Amino acid sequence: MKLTTATVRSLALPPGAKDKTYFDDTLPAFGLRLREGGSRNFVVQYDFGGKTRRMTLGSVASLNLGKARTMAKDLLAAVRLGGDPAGDKREARERVAETFQALLGRYLDRKRAELRPRSFREVERHLQVHARPFHSRTANALAQDHRTVAARLAQIAETSGATTAKHVRDSLSGYFGWLMREGLADANPIARTNKPVGAGRDRDHVIADDELRAILTALGDDQFGAIVWLLALTGQRRSEIGSLRWSEVDLFRDAGPLIRLPGERVKNGQPHSVPLSPPALAILKAQPRRLEADGSPRDLIFGFGRGGFSDWSKAKIALDQRIAGTGVRPWRFHDLRRTMSTVMHDRLGIMPHIVEAVLNHTGGHKRGVAGTYNRASYDHEKRRALGKWAEFLETIVHDTQPATVVSLHA
Repeated sequence: MKLTTATVRSLALPPGAKDKTYFDDTLPAFGLRLREGGSRNFVVQYDFGGKTRRMTLGSVASLNLGKARTMAKDLLAAVRLGGDPAGDKREARERVAETFQALLGRYLDRKRAELRPRSFREVERHLQVHARPFHSRTANALAQDHRTVAARLAQIAETSGATTAKHVRDSLSGYFGWLMREGLADANPIARTNKPVGAGRDRDHVIADDELRAILTALGDDQFGAIVWLLALTGQRRSEIGSLRWSEVDLFRDAGPLIRLPGERVKNGQPHSVPLSPPALAILKAQPRRLEADGSPRDLIFGFGRGGFSDWSKAKIALDQRIAGTGVRPWRFHDLRRTMSTVMHDRLGIMPHIVEAVLNHTGGHKRGVAGTYNRASYDHEKRRALGKWAEFLETIVHDTQPATVVSLHA
């Protein structure tokens, strides 16, 4: 039977049949496939490697007969030259499913076995958090798109600092290198991106009083605003506050409310207590107690996903836009810790070992043998120091007096 516009329109399934293909006499590998349910598709069929391949060209409703016949001729010509169009199509479909996120688990499993816990957490954060915009992209397609990768690295440098961008770039390079060696990507796009300018030189940025005032007064009455205020008031790391849990907060402790961070949630792996000053306590008390989808109490205080607050880049870009023109230099969240340390040392008269205890640094007074025997938490001293710091921030925000030395009530 020769397939014509008229026969294509009139052909039907034989009685009792669920699937029938009518092949064209003039191009035998080209046919019309009818299936129970009403589908009518042009197909091409050929043998390759001892197996019969069949490809759907398109439905009768969307593809005219002449175009379908031409497509079939082109595909069969490729077969005669040793090609396998159906196999190529299937491979392309599989490649589409190989997204950045879908393949990432395998890579992180390998790195978990290779790296120390602290180093692994850093790589995991770079690829899970900073590289989130890449997660839905096909890994191999992204490997060919260094422009998109470079743009994201520039954005990270703008919002989180050049040093963070450098570390993310290194983690991405390692991931794409592994993808190449696994045959899952054809290139490493990082090789075609510039190193962030200033990487390694942003560790001395102390936020000036006027800059600090502009930042804090521009915060909104939302989760991000509460988080940044807590970062400023406590001096803790971004991940520690953004992923804070109610189970880590003791609001009714006799000796005073505090946060208890378990070792697995802090950089040095050691449990850490953070006394809450009155403003920090007020912020936490103002946060709603939310429920999970199944109705159970949600332990995470901030964010809506499984890891706490995650919209860091978008929220900081919006904040930086609000403070544009106020004279605030490019800054990142970690600068709040550095600023607290500098002010506590130089202007509030707080002893260095107490400052280190507040920031949970393991150097200095707890290095080496001293650290082995000195297990003091200094909770009382940290509470006094954080109280002084909170008063200092109040003078900064309200500009009530020169912020030099702040009194502390007994």
